[in-house]
Amino acid sequence: MRASEGAPKRIPSGDRAAAKRRAIVRAATEAFLRDGYGVGMDTIAAEAGVAKVTVYNHFGSKEALFTAIVGDVLDAALAESTRLIEERLGSSTDVRADLVAICEAWVAGHATPEVLALHNAVMGSMPQLPDLGRTWQEQGPERFHLIVRAALASLVERGELAIEDIQLAAIQLSGLVLMPHIAYGSAGAAPDPDLTQRLITGGVDMFLARYRPAPAAPGHDKGQAVAS
Repeated sequence: MRASEGAPKRIPSGDRAAAKRRAIVRAATEAFLRDGYGVGMDTIAAEAGVAKVTVYNHFGSKEALFTAIVGDVLDAALAESTRLIEERLGSSTDVRADLVAICEAWVAGHATPEVLALHNAVMGSMPQLPDLGRTWQEQGPERFHLIVRAALASLVERGELAIEDIQLAAIQLSGLVLMPHIAYGSAGAAPDPDLTQRLITGGVDMFLARYRPAPAAPGHDKGQAVAS
């Protein structure tokens, strides 16, 4: 391994370095989405307008650069749905409406050409670099599921939902509303807007049909005294 490819001792700092870092990330994102993980660092450096050693000084390796881009793209993809969950779902007064809004933002963030192309690049690189798949999982689904699980737990505590296995429920919600768009979108056959909305609202309705509490039996309404 060349010295330039080792982990940098000190990441460059200052305004000029920050501008170069942004240029590297922008060029690398475009190159990875266009050519996949196999694109050369020479190409990335040339398109960023910097020397190849500058790329290594900032990121240390191509894998570290790709991982940083995955994090940035997923941060943007999850930003709005995360905000809605944290602001609305745990204290929701209309669980269905809030779940639909969250899932709309969740799908909109992921069903973009950039995210789908990056997903394909990650999946295509996994035979050689399985850690990239784990990075995608950790920075995307697993991170978001933790937030979803916390909100669902709050709704269970309030009696809005009846869920025994919250980890399973979060994965089921993702499977119902998001995975069709990842699966079909990654193959270039993304659902049209009407089908997208039907998948979201239908998925939320199926989720709530499974996890809404059963109605109280007649004569056993909350607060009603039971005759001795």
